[in-house]
Amino acid sequence: MRNLILILGDQLSRDISSLEGFDPKQDHILMCEVWDEATYVKHHKKKIAFLFSAMRHFANELEADGMPISYTKLDDAENAGSFSGEVKRALDQFSPEKLVVTFPGEYRVLEEIKSWSERFNVDFDIREDGRFFVSPDWFGEWASGRKSLRMEYFYRQLRQDHRILMDGDKPEGGKWNYDQENRKPPRDGMNVPAPYRGQTDEITQDCIALVAERFGDHFGDLEPFYFAVTRDQALYALDKFFDERFGQFGDYQDAMIQGEPWMFHSHISFYLNCGLLNPREVVKRAEFAFYDGQAPLNAVEGFIRQILGWREYVRGIYWLKMPDYAEENALDAQRDLPWFFWTGETQMNCLRQCILETKENAYAHHIQRLMVLGNFALLAGLDPKQVNEWYLIVYADAFEWVEMPNVTGMILFADGGELASKPYAASGAYINRMSNYCENCTYKVTQKNGPKACPFNYLYWDFFLRNKDKLKGNPRLNNAYGTLNRMKDEKIDAIRADTHRFLESLDE
Repeated sequence: MRNLILILGDQLSRDISSLEGFDPKQDHILMCEVWDEATYVKHHKKKIAFLFSAMRHFANELEADGMPISYTKLDDAENAGSFSGEVKRALDQFSPEKLVVTFPGEYRVLEEIKSWSERFNVDFDIREDGRFFVSPDWFGEWASGRKSLRMEYFYRQLRQDHRILMDGDKPEGGKWNYDQENRKPPRDGMNVPAPYRGQTDEITQDCIALVAERFGDHFGDLEPFYFAVTRDQALYALDKFFDERFGQFGDYQDAMIQGEPWMFHSHISFYLNCGLLNPREVVKRAEFAFYDGQAPLNAVEGFIRQILGWREYVRGIYWLKMPDYAEENALDAQRDLPWFFWTGETQMNCLRQCILETKENAYAHHIQRLMVLGNFALLAGLDPKQVNEWYLIVYADAFEWVEMPNVTGMILFADGGELASKPYAASGAYINRMSNYCENCTYKVTQKNGPKACPFNYLYWDFFLRNKDKLKGNPRLNNAYGTLNRMKDEKIDAIRADTHRFLESLDE
């Protein structure tokens, strides 16, 4: 045999680089469900079922097209339980000249793959993942010598390089970024279309049963199950977004409504991150929607920025900074993750809504993740490692390359500002403006201190007080520290007393 080709669970693309030049007479594909990958953190039950089902469907499609493949299910009697064990078993069986794999999405997996050459005495070829617009090496060259690595300049570079939403040498509409037009609060009577809900076939039902049996103690609801698990289904979900939601995505992408977890978002990050959709085709589809008059520029630019800009940028940051990035804790946050992050049992309605919807759907949109759940983690000083683990566990689109920079850099400012120019801290007023959560809360968002005050209000100021030595030199925080400097001692004492009382209650 010439090549043994290992396809990982987030590489479910027919155009994946490891399959380039595939010859069914000389090459063989290996895919495997392994215990180590399902349990290195206790992933959301729905996340495991989604990935296993998508992997099985993809393997069946390859086999139907005459591509020789060995597929190990989790409950197969001979399953070795790890990538290394399954690769060793396949190497012993097939004796290939070379092991081929596409560059993985997580540092720990890359290190495991690199060990195989010596451990198993096999030549291997790690091929670049062509599904991304830029490689880690390209990002490293772009970052070299820069004093700051701001996403906005990276994004502009990619717009120019790939000729996306460009009018000659200028950006369409005359501006690179329409973020200021994408922050409308929700309005009464909004009609939010129903999201894609796929039908479960026998393969998916088998995966659901397997997860229920083997991972019953993991977080999250397993059913109802509605994810797309094939490329055709993912394309249909994409069509549904462009037809029904895209036009209002720009205006209301930051809005939150109780009982409406999906809002006007695309819900395709699951499929982009596991390979069922290609980011290039999605960006081109969005660009076409603008030129065809199907969607306004603020929606199109904001959507493209999330994929071409932010998604590529955080991947670049991850590979540039690992493995040290996993240890970052610039604000010395040490508090344990509160138990209500697993149960939703808190009197703070915004947190309760976001946690319970996460438990049910293995999904929350980016403002829920950043400005509700993440904002609380930042203000309360939660330990970055515990917060990173939680985000990696609970979301079906979470792989470490995309999760860690978002949490460590964007949410927690734990990298000291390498990714974000300032901490994304907000009081209850922001949540009240962008949602209707506060209407049904035990606490009063307009009250600043006391037992009935919204905890975000005093936690916000306590965050700046306790991190003053680390943050006061940041020019983007001049207003916050200017306000603090004018506060009377009695006000500061009340902030600290309320914060102490609230955080003590978390420990209970």
